[in-house]
Amino acid sequence: KKTVNTKRHPSYSFLNKQEVMVSIQKIKPTDTAYCLYCENLLVASFPESERRDLAHLRQISLHNKAFSTHIIIIDNQPVGLLNSWDFDDFIYIEHFATDPAMRNKGIGQQALKLIIENMNLPIVLEVELPEDEISMRRIEFYKRAGFQLWQHEYKQPPYRKGDDFLPMRLMAAGNLSEKNDFERVKNTLYNQVYFC
Repeated sequence: KKTVNTKRHPSYSFLNKQEVMVSIQKIKPTDTAYCLYCENLLVASFPESERRDLAHLRQISLHNKAFSTHIIIIDNQPVGLLNSWDFDDFIYIEHFATDPAMRNKGIGQQALKLIIENMNLPIVLEVELPEDEISMRRIEFYKRAGFQLWQHEYKQPPYRKGDDFLPMRLMAAGNLSEKNDFERVKNTLYNQVYFC
């Protein structure tokens, strides 16, 4: 198995155009209130087929040093979450969501920009196929932040036994090439994230 980069990411913050302080903080499993917020937002934002059971998520949080949960905060209030995996040569964003009450206010775009500027490795994430308006808007959201849509066929492995693989696409920001890096990135995700 590949080794993982276990360095700790500091918290990041910036002022947006409305002079509101936005910060992203790595949280620990012992940060009970923040963890509960993130779990509730994860369940509300992603269908069951696109997320693991919460009990499994808690085990990964406790025992896998590559995995991190970050909370997005504005004025000391949580407004979003970011679950990521830190590997030697790229960071994988498994889940990224903003609170429904804060959507369409530019918070997600600003938080994503902050993540890209402060994480010193390329970033990879998955998106649904561009087959409807919502999925196409989501892809455009990531493109505006600097991500490129990779065209290789990619299937997200199931989170639960008995479920099917889901057709998806990968997107990447930073120094990664679809031609040179797709197979390696895919194999890392399969071996380190889904079949862990």
